[in-house]
Amino acid sequence: MNAQTRSFFLTGGAGQMQCALDLPLDQAPIGIALVAHPHPLYGGTMDNKVAQTLARTFVALGYATARMNFRGVEQSEGVHDHGIGETEDMQILLAHMQTLYPDLPLALSGFSFGTFVQSRLQRLLAAQNSPPQRLVLIGCAAGKWEMGEVPASTILIHGEQDTTIPLTDVFDWARPQDIPVTVIPGADHFFHRKLHHIKNLVTALW
Repeated sequence: MNAQTRSFFLTGGAGQMQCALDLPLDQAPIGIALVAHPHPLYGGTMDNKVAQTLARTFVALGYATARMNFRGVEQSEGVHDHGIGETEDMQILLAHMQTLYPDLPLALSGFSFGTFVQSRLQRLLAAQNSPPQRLVLIGCAAGKWEMGEVPASTILIHGEQDTTIPLTDVFDWARPQDIPVTVIPGADHFFHRKLHHIKNLVTALW
């Protein structure tokens, strides 16, 4: 992603986890951000353009930002576990980051399938009385997976012309929770030619 991207490996529940860390260039990190990528069975990796955009955004905000390839993707071992094992592995990545950068606030972010994983992790952390500072969901997987409730402060960004996860499904999920949905006009599921809006919106809403 840039010269500051560092590759590293951790041991997860199914073996080796391939990870990447991005750091702010000119300051000590003010927080930790974790980025979760889209569905691994449909080509999703931590180098997905939306995941990279989220990583760049959080680095610009001053966060030490980590991504990982889910089970079975590139150099990560194991097989797809429908979000269950992926959430467990994300907890391992979080523990590693909190060891490197203790006592810093946490932001969780994800794209598509990654929103399901991060919403699960958010609830686990909240149940442990250590909720994240903020949750950012791009192309939210409402209607595809059981998303559950999320905090009122959650940033939701969706494409108007998303045919993979229809905007109406996101509204149906967000409406009972009274959570605003920011819609990018003309954007498809992968935000082709619209990625700059993600960075600008997350930064403005932060």
